[in-house]
Amino acid sequence: MVQVEVQDHATYDEYRKLVQPTLDAHGGRFVVRGGNPQTLEGTWKPSRFVILEFHSIEQAKRWWNSPEYAPAKALRQKSAKTEMIVVEGAG
Repeated sequence: MVQVEVQDHATYDEYRKLVQPTLDAHGGRFVVRGGNPQTLEGTWKPSRFVILEFHSIEQAKRWWNSPEYAPAKALRQKSAKTEMIVVEGAG
């Protein structure tokens, strides 16, 4: 799960073009990818929120650390402030 605050939209758009093939190569997919999160409870107000799905935490970590994802990750880190966690899902 990733909370994203885009600071450079042009560079982030380049990231978005590069990320999908890296997910495909590692068996990942977007579940949620977008803006307009609406707070139903509490004070959390992310401007953009992303949920990725992998078959396991280990697979997610392999993708995140992969040489395939490295160029896209560098663009994301350059263009946005992010908070990212990995959690086990309901198998």
